[in-house]
Amino acid sequence: MNSLILSTATRVLVPAILALSVFVFWRGHNEPGGGFIGGLLAATAFALLEKARGVAAARRALRVDPVAMAAFGLGCALVSGVWGGLGEGAFLEGVWPFYEDYGLPFGSIFLFDLGVYFVVLGSVSAILFTLEDVVRAEAERRP
Repeated sequence: MNSLILSTATRVLVPAILALSVFVFWRGHNEPGGGFIGGLLAATAFALLEKARGVAAARRALRVDPVAMAAFGLGCALVSGVWGGLGEGAFLEGVWPFYEDYGLPFGSIFLFDLGVYFVVLGSVSAILFTLEDVVRAEAERRP
């Protein structure tokens, strides 16, 4: 799409949406929000970039293959689940090893939210980029 308004707005909106995404992610492992909504917001930013500048520009901005990003997220979620089950706990039970020492809410729940964030961002981006590639290929094939 060659819209001057969309291209100009994208320069402001994409960083703002990504900052909001990180804020919602960070806030969410203690309160409502978290990995899923944060990942959707980040995917929205890259979808907007894709509509304004094309799939190639959005892929370059993402810097990582979306499928690899989703796989990394699944790995994070799996590690957080196993981490909870290593001791006497159950699979996906919350573990807070650094909470008392530093006062930071970091533990297996944070790792799980991070995994969900990457799974959602990677899978939604992969779907959107693939759909746009198919639509453009079909448009080029037609006379």
